[in-house]
Amino acid sequence: MTGQNVRWGILATGGMAATFTADLVDLPDAEVVAVASRSQESAKAFAERFGIPRAYGDWESLARDEDVDVVYVATPHVAHRAAAGLCLEAGRNVLCEKPFTLNLREAEELVALARQHGRFLMEAMWMYCHPVVRRLKALVDDGAIGEVRSVHADFGLAGPFPPAHRLRDPALGGGALLDLGVYPVSFAHLLLGEPSEITARAALSEEGVDLQTGALFSWESGALASVHCSIVGGTATSATVTGSEGRIDIPNGFFSPERFVLHRTGRDPEEFAGDPADGPRDSLRHEATEVMRALRAGEKESPLVPLDGTLAVMRTLDTIRDVIGVHYPGEAR
Repeated sequence: MTGQNVRWGILATGGMAATFTADLVDLPDAEVVAVASRSQESAKAFAERFGIPRAYGDWESLARDEDVDVVYVATPHVAHRAAAGLCLEAGRNVLCEKPFTLNLREAEELVALARQHGRFLMEAMWMYCHPVVRRLKALVDDGAIGEVRSVHADFGLAGPFPPAHRLRDPALGGGALLDLGVYPVSFAHLLLGEPSEITARAALSEEGVDLQTGALFSWESGALASVHCSIVGGTATSATVTGSEGRIDIPNGFFSPERFVLHRTGRDPEEFAGDPADGPRDSLRHEATEVMRALRAGEKESPLVPLDGTLAVMRTLDTIRDVIGVHYPGEAR
């Protein structure tokens, strides 16, 4: 890093890459110095849009660019293993979009590469870095609702998505679970850790991906979590955490909430809202800020999004897919 600025490379030029870069360029201590795509034309257009000085028509050139401190990987998730692995092997630090990889085996390979090369690696689970979610987590950890007894979270899109859409394409890791279900699954993990038992049901498309999936998790403590995801019905994207002494309700957008309400026995409900100074509720700046904080501190992973937690979520996603019978072409497990 040069001084206090962190120099970013962007790998991919799709919608997610654009959303992240738009937030990144507004941070005074971040510099976006390079972008890469498999198409030189796409990389050049993206670079011109955001004022990025270098545009590469291949991933390898970005991975070898020693002026890049950290690479944000925003390819489709079927390519996360290849793209992030290439950057780690070249000595770059990596922030990799969710779902972290297609399956646990690939995730374990990336973590092993990061540790072998002494590089920073983090899943872009922006929910874990969101100030309102962090406040909720702190209240739960401090015992505000007593012992957690149950968690509910849902994320569904109305669609409809035609068969040719990436969300229904098995070759692209399609289906509701990996794209949307990773959020409610990660929310349950955030509050209760990895479940000890998992059951699930799903409705599958003709292509063999899940159109909607529901899962029930249980823990040895007796706690339960119900999670649901869908690409055939828009849901409230709400979440509830119930404890022995109260509950917390997130009425909508639980993964980037504006507010939540704390209900405690014998007390009036308390509303906790985000600070306007933190920016829009859907800003990705918080995960970028956490990456830069960790890099300056010399940390190889973030305490907010630890790698062991990412592996646990991938293990849960693998288990759900095994139960509902979703497997992708050429996938090695």
